[in-house]
Formats: sequence, structure tokens, C-alpha cells
Amino acid sequence: MSRGLVDDLGRKISLAGPPTRIVSLVPSITELLFALDMGACVVGATEFCVEPAAASSLARVGGPKTPDIAAIRRLGADLVLASAEENRKEDIEAIVKAGIAVYVAFPRTVGAGISLVRRLGALLGREEMAHVLAGRLEAQRVAVAADAAASGPRLRVFCPIWKDPWMTFNGDTFAHDMLATAGGENVFAGLAKRYPVVDSEMVASRRPELVILPSEPYRFGPGDIASVRQLLGGGTDSRTALRFIDGQALTWYGPRIDWGLRLLRKELTSARAGDVAG
Repeated sequence: MSRGLVDDLGRKISLAGPPTRIVSLVPSITELLFALDMGACVVGATEFCVEPAAASSLARVGGPKTPDIAAIRRLGADLVLASAEENRKEDIEAIVKAGIAVYVAFPRTVGAGISLVRRLGALLGREEMAHVLAGRLEAQRVAVAADAAASGPRLRVFCPIWKDPWMTFNGDTFAHDMLATAGGENVFAGLAKRYPVVDSEMVASRRPELVILPSEPYRFGPGDIASVRQLLGGGTDSRTALRFIDGQALTWYGPRIDWGLRLLRKELTSARAGDVAG
């Protein structure tokens, strides 16, 4: 019996039955596959697919931007899971041309990330398990959003994701919605480009109360504090709070959405309580 589903790009994915040889090109989706008890069917993943620990034994097929398509074919993959943001269009097209079904994910909100759990569950024959997981994630989303709404005005937050050049994200991104759900106000939400380059004048004029420094895609650390403070110049209060966080809390959709929301909410609450200027 054919199993059909439309992916996040509107492409119809058809399989003769539940896939048995899956390659994942997305770290958070690799983790989701194991959460849906599909680990035994995952035969390959990228070098960045490090969660859960059981994924360490998977065959590696390059990186998200450099997948080894020949290796994917040698693994006999009957389904490849990809991301519109992390994987290149030309690589996805090459895999499809090789006769392998590709599901492309592109969640830009927390709700879409939870919906992805349900839809992959349907595609993989794990509907009940996906329903339970999605229900848990949705309950946490509602609880965190309610707590944030009851806490008063949102903190103005700047969250760089890269330096040299400095880059951040706008309101049409999964990271933005994670931050917003947890109670933060993304000071660059209104920019047209999804991942804009920003400078000191742009940051200073928005007067963020909190700067969140994630561990990925750029790994911010204590050695970056001086350059961050310099970026915050031009009249921005030097006491603006800085917080280092695990970048997976912002960008990994799947089974750790609830963990990410709790972590972001905790950091925002802590910053409001004592470390924000004024």
C-alpha cells in the first residue's frame, strides 16, 4: 500500500510502505527518528548528527552542505530526510534524480516543528508514538507561553548566530518563534532578510536588554565577550545582560523542543530578575 505525504515544500512523497533504510541529513531529525523508535532503520547520517548517543554508530555521509550522494546510494537508502535551510537545493535534486525519495522539512514556528513530528510519524508508520511526543511538546509550548505572558513586558533580546560578519535572524525563523514563545522580543524580527548581517549602529539603536550567545552555528564563548560589548557600543548600556546557551535550544526541532523552551524561559526569567540593566 502506498504511503503519501506532502513535505514542507509542497512536494508529494510516496513510499510503498514504511521505509527501512533511512539517511538523515539533519541533526535534529536524526534525533527525532530515534525518539520515534526508528533507530534500527537509520543507516546513515551527517557528521553533525551526534544525538542521541546511539547515532554515533551510524555510517557518515558528509556534512549537511556536502552530502556524499554516492555513499547514500551505496547504503541503499529508500528515504532521505533533509532541511530546506541546512541542505542545498542542488544536492536534494541530485538525490531525487538518483531515484531516492526525499522529504524536505522547513519548520519556521514552534507549532510547525511540532506538526513535523506528527507528519513524520505518519510517513514512518509511527503515528501513535508521534502523537504522544507531539502532545508532550505542545503541552510545554502552551505552559511556557502562558508563563511568559503573565510575567510582564517582554525583554528586548539580540541573539547573534555568527560573527565576522555579525549575523542574526528575523521573525520568519524557527529560532525567532522559540525565543518569542519563551517571552523574548527579537529586536531584529522586522528585517526583511531571514538571516541578516547587522552592525554596531543597528544593534545599539535597538537597545537590547539581553544578548543571548548560542553555541551553534557559531560557538560563542568567553573569548567573544569583548567583541560583543564593542558591538553593543554607541549608547547601549554596557550592563546589558549576556547569556551563553546551548544553541540546540534555539534551532533543534523535534523531541527537544520542550527542553529548549524551558531553557530559554529560564534564562529570560533569570535575566529579568537580576542581570538586566535598570
